[in-house]
Amino acid sequence: MNLLYINYPSFIKPEVFPGVPFLGLIRWYGLMYIFAFSGAFLVLKKLLKEGALDTAEIKATEDDIFSFISWGIVFLLIGARIFSTLVYDTSGLYWHKPWLIFWPFDNVTGRFTGLAGMSYHGGFIGGLIGMITWCKIHKQPMWKWIDAMVVAIPLGYTFGRLGNFLNGELYGRITTMPWGMVFPRAEHFSSSLEWVKEFAGSIGMELNGKLVNLPRHPSQLYEAFFEGIFLFAVLWNLRKVKRHDGFLGGCYTVGYGLVRFIIEYFREPDADIGYRISADGSTALYTNTSLLNISTGQILCFLMIAGGIVIIICTWFWDKKKQKGSQN
Repeated sequence: MNLLYINYPSFIKPEVFPGVPFLGLIRWYGLMYIFAFSGAFLVLKKLLKEGALDTAEIKATEDDIFSFISWGIVFLLIGARIFSTLVYDTSGLYWHKPWLIFWPFDNVTGRFTGLAGMSYHGGFIGGLIGMITWCKIHKQPMWKWIDAMVVAIPLGYTFGRLGNFLNGELYGRITTMPWGMVFPRAEHFSSSLEWVKEFAGSIGMELNGKLVNLPRHPSQLYEAFFEGIFLFAVLWNLRKVKRHDGFLGGCYTVGYGLVRFIIEYFREPDADIGYRISADGSTALYTNTSLLNISTGQILCFLMIAGGIVIIICTWFWDKKKQKGSQN
């Protein structure tokens, strides 16, 4: 019988060097951050050579890029961690013990975990604050620099989602698609349930125990491609037709929000949060029974889409006003 699914590769571990003293602390997810930031730096360096960051009064330098990214990284990590612990964690632990937000050890076992748990939307807000702050301090044109940064972000974001895949986390809902993957840490279902028997039979999966782990959408890879490579390609080409500063910043915000909103239908929401809006009253997160069942991520993406449209319109008006002022 041909199996219509893929088993998650057993040789993939969250650690880069599993079982090796000290080196075993290095995790793929953390390493991917280094690749992501390095990729963003290279893209910004390319835009610098094209003159995308220069003004009539100021010529940007490579040191400016390094400083700008550094501010963005620090604020991004702060925002991503705060958002993850205070918005997505429902235990209330971090509200009562906020000093644990940046504590890199398990609160119970004391084992080093790093800053396990980051929120994209929190990172988006934090990184934006960092970029704005840097531009104000260094008296640089804010929207010009933000436009350049959003072109660089998606390619780096690809590495982050690959890190999630290597960690075997943030997997999607169950699926009968032939590329569906069985993730070891996913929820198991009782093999006595009729729907489970039918589902397993449709993909050629044998039921040998009381519990079964069904294949899921590798939504991390969907995100790596569409929120990363695809969005980068779109913005990289849009930079050639950019009419005013702030246009690319708005396009990125709309584009990411739209793509992520759609992919959320394939990605399983956090079990302790579930749906923020459940049109049919369903609480089964392993499958979506209605397009009107909306997750937290989709609400935030909707706000991003609306905010991106506002950015494009407002920056266009500001640019027109600036042009009239210069003509007078």
